[in-house]
Amino acid sequence: MSKVSQNKKVLIVDDDIDFLIQTETRLKNAGFEVLKAESQKEAEELLKKKKPDIAILDLMMEHVDAGFSLSYYIKKIYPDVPVIIVTAVTSETGMDFDASTEEEKSWIKADVLLQKPIRFEQLLREINRLLEKK
Repeated sequence: MSKVSQNKKVLIVDDDIDFLIQTETRLKNAGFEVLKAESQKEAEELLKKKKPDIAILDLMMEHVDAGFSLSYYIKKIYPDVPVIIVTAVTSETGMDFDASTEEEKSWIKADVLLQKPIRFEQLLREINRLLEKK
């Protein structure tokens, strides 16, 4: 368990139950408290009651842009919460998104965009990096 993970809440939102459960288990093993939701709507209800330290969002859920909409919602109510969007949209559609420039971040409203399939070590590295900046 790293110092960064102690008492930190991670929100995971994904309609892929396998990804959700696997990521939840690994994050708990790394010492994080995990909040989870299977849809944008469920996540928005959860966010009214609890503030996460960081959020991991799937891009395409009940709507093709649910992750973007949810990221915008999070940044509106909790501007200091880092957001990681994970997506398979590039491999599924050929459309390429990135959040590496300030211009891209301004419309994507995410701090990091990662392509699925994602290695847990890569995700954990980004989580720790973003939490250390807070």
